Amino acid sequence: MKRKILIVDDEQAIADLVEVYLSNEGMEVLKCYNGKDALDCIRKEELSLAILDVMLPDIDGYKLCQEIRKEHFYPVIMLTARTEDTDKILGLTIGADDYITKPFNPLELVARVKTQLRRFERYNPKAAPADSSLDAAADSCIDIRGLSIDKDSHKCSLNGSPLSLTPIEFSILWYLCENKGRVVSSEELFEQVWGEKFLDNNNTVMAHIGRLREKMKDSGRKPKYIKTVWGVGYQIE
Repeated sequence: MKRKILIVDDEQAIADLVEVYLSNEGMEVLKCYNGKDALDCIRKEELSLAILDVMLPDIDGYKLCQEIRKEHFYPVIMLTARTEDTDKILGLTIGADDYITKPFNPLELVARVKTQLRRFERYNPKAAPADSSLDAAADSCIDIRGLSIDKDSHKCSLNGSPLSLTPIEFSILWYLCENKGRVVSSEELFEQVWGEKFLDNNNTVMAHIGRLREKMKDSGRKPKYIKTVWGVGYQIE
């Protein structure tokens, strides 16, 4: 079964261009040119990943991302002409896994799509197609003072209550738990989770850590789980 990718963009030429590149990688592509049609597709189709334009004629991409996160954990990539850091942080905070600005290199977009799929399927073996060539991770579960995270089932709970995490949030939390007791720098965390070179003044990690703490109801000043070691990085003790 092919991976099914949703592209939502009101510029048909862009949607068609992305379709060509992703189809050449053996993926099935669904295209929507407005938010209403995209919502219908999200509710009806079993998707592997969604690429959302922010500025749509009816429902913006941020709201679509929020709707996806109510029910689904598959990766979401925001594709937009908005280049401000505040826009990027907003997208990541509401549940997007990556943020690409226009104009963009189609080959870079394909690479990011494949990276997100690889990460998601690594932590969710059941989501991978039967013919997937992506590496499967060994079954594993970690429990730290009531925080339970299962790499195989992509389930996470805190004191018995389930935590609804995006693939990126899950990957961050897993990496910190896997390195329990060690301070992990923002640079290391970014390069391990995103698979890209860390750049100075990159607030991506900080935004996701903030979102994780919010979901875990963990205080930034007196954290029980994710501790900030100022000037160094993050640590779960």
